[in-house]
Amino acid sequence: MTVVKSAGTPTTRTFYARDAVAVARELVGAHIVRVIRGERLVVRIVECEAYRDTSDAASHAYRGRTERNAPMFDAPGHAYVYFIYGMHWMFNIVTHPPGEAGAILVRAAEPLLGIETMRELRGPRFGKEAAELTNGPAKLAQALAITGRLSAVDLCIGGEIYVVPGALEAGEHVVSGPRVRVPGDESAKARPWRFWIHGNAFVSR
Repeated sequence: MTVVKSAGTPTTRTFYARDAVAVARELVGAHIVRVIRGERLVVRIVECEAYRDTSDAASHAYRGRTERNAPMFDAPGHAYVYFIYGMHWMFNIVTHPPGEAGAILVRAAEPLLGIETMRELRGPRFGKEAAELTNGPAKLAQALAITGRLSAVDLCIGGEIYVVPGALEAGEHVVSGPRVRVPGDESAKARPWRFWIHGNAFVSR
């Protein structure tokens, strides 16, 4: 296994305490660090989607606070992890201005460190190609061992999961478009709040 001694300083809460759409675009290129048994798994975010509060019919926060979506209404900079289809975990980062709610779904990432461990976590029946390990939100959660236990965990303190700033590489640029298979009205479905690196091999399929 690859052991990483240092993976950067966690992103500050001030960064997350802004509109989810603005933060989502800036999160592209950032790194997620997941610490498992002393090993640091690191991936680079290449695709994410923004969700606001009661103004966004596609958002879990649309109908107000519940036990499930409570992290979206709490302090920004925390994780929001939920279960869908009875089989998949989804990793979100809580981001919103004061007095509001919101979160960003991390849809896909590029594996950087700890790839063999990610392969083990994904299981033998899945592809071994690096591009297939984290190119979807359910795959990402599985490859990083993200479950509901991590929901509401503070991402700003450098614990077992956190995010560090990153940057686009030379020649890369971010594009936007509608979010994938979201509920709500036509306005919610059409909003270009999904952001990804154009042409990147690790974007979801």
